[in-house]
Amino acid sequence: MKTALIIGGGHNGLVCAFYLARAGVDVTVLERRGVVGGAAVTETFYPGFRNSVAAYTVSLLNPKVITDMNLAGHGLRVVERRMSNFLPLGNGDAFRAGPNGLTEREVARFSQRDAQTLPAYNRVLDTVADLLRDLVLTTPPNVVQTGWLQAIPELLKSASLGKRFADLDMVMRREVLDLFTKSAGDYLDRWFESDPIKALLGFDGIVGNFASPYMAGSAYVLLHHVFGEVNGKKGAWGHAIGGMGAITQAMASACLAQGVKIVLDTPVREVLVEGGCAVGAVSDSGQEWRAQRVISNVHPKLLYEKLLPEHSLPDDFKTRIKGWRSGSGTFRMNVALSSLPQFTAEPSAGVQDHHTSGIIIAPSLQYMDDAYLDARRHGWSTRPIVEVLIASTLDDSLAPAGQHVASLFCQHVQPQLSGGRSWDDHREEVADLMIDTVEAHAPGFKASVLGRQINSPLDLERTFGLIGGDIFHGALSLDQMFSARPVLGHADYRGPMPGLYMCGSGTHPGGGVTGAPGHNAAREILKDMGR
Repeated sequence: MKTALIIGGGHNGLVCAFYLARAGVDVTVLERRGVVGGAAVTETFYPGFRNSVAAYTVSLLNPKVITDMNLAGHGLRVVERRMSNFLPLGNGDAFRAGPNGLTEREVARFSQRDAQTLPAYNRVLDTVADLLRDLVLTTPPNVVQTGWLQAIPELLKSASLGKRFADLDMVMRREVLDLFTKSAGDYLDRWFESDPIKALLGFDGIVGNFASPYMAGSAYVLLHHVFGEVNGKKGAWGHAIGGMGAITQAMASACLAQGVKIVLDTPVREVLVEGGCAVGAVSDSGQEWRAQRVISNVHPKLLYEKLLPEHSLPDDFKTRIKGWRSGSGTFRMNVALSSLPQFTAEPSAGVQDHHTSGIIIAPSLQYMDDAYLDARRHGWSTRPIVEVLIASTLDDSLAPAGQHVASLFCQHVQPQLSGGRSWDDHREEVADLMIDTVEAHAPGFKASVLGRQINSPLDLERTFGLIGGDIFHGALSLDQMFSARPVLGHADYRGPMPGLYMCGSGTHPGGGVTGAPGHNAAREILKDMGR
């Protein structure tokens, strides 16, 4: 019987476990916490109120994974937002984005030129996003030192990738180059003249990315957030009924149906290495778990700097992992609300479409740039970027009748505070600032807060193993993408020793609740098992 041991029961670990078990492998998953799901979990944070704790919205979850695991059959239901986004502009007006021509009409209010340009921009983004979708479930070409015969499979992969690119015309190839190398701000400034549409699109370039929208590489982060879909609608965002934990609970159910053993409350102390091969793991309690394949779903720095004997890794590999950039400008909150927020830009009675949207407090690229620079200087932005998502407007299971829960995804803050300061000493102060920021656009919001849950970057690291609070398990930059994720020569989900594999967001295609790394890693492991 073939055996596999997966360290970490986050969503990618569960996806990997499912595919291995479906192929007849005996799979055990070890999870440090008392619940599976990693950063995609739902918790009660105030009596009667529950919400997604870290990851908080759905789009990037791969359709093949959803179908193969029959997640709907295991209880998952995803609903779309009635409006995509709502941006209060601070002057009594707001910008709205959504289906049925709403975005186009709103853009025209601010610039006829931009309204005429938007369809061409969307065609470009759709084309490049389709290219990315084609790559998401592929194993990147692996740069290896080997003979020509062994290199043939990697050369064929490279040729296939080159053909995809060659099929684009020259204009589109230039757009791909721009999106992979430029800043989101520079890219959007070339297309548009009005602030609201640039703010809407540019926000995706800094989500989870401790960067200015004018920093090189942020255009790719923008692109990374647009290749998803909800219920077959490309580029849409939605909500999982029951919160993000509903996704991973459905995944766990699918795994159990395939015979996967999931062991909770079992932190792993070290990976067992014998004769230069990974052969199992040891828990904090001293219990040994052995398997023919050991698969890590944890952050690369945790795996290679904490769980493996230092002498077991090549020197250059250790140096590369030490330099792996991991740090997000994210400060994540949940709030229990006695009443529905009322925004100055659109007062209303009862739940309206804009309440179901991603409400972005960041009216311009300049505002986002200032927020980043402010955080670099002082530790956190005094005028932060906040996305508010009132999930209870789409899901009445999250809060008592007539009351609500909201996710606050806040930026920018330093991943590690400078000057010897600790997030433990400043988290409450910064949480107050984030609530005050929403209050400025929705008077009465602060008074409606019954309770709150705070996750600073340090909290995210301690709770979920997100080093520096990085929701992607490492920056999505050119030197940490595709064939270089996590290290050149190990982009094929195989670690630097026999028997060791990786299936987490520190591998291609990177972060977000996609399931793709778990899917791809399972395929490579099954190849090595001859299945």
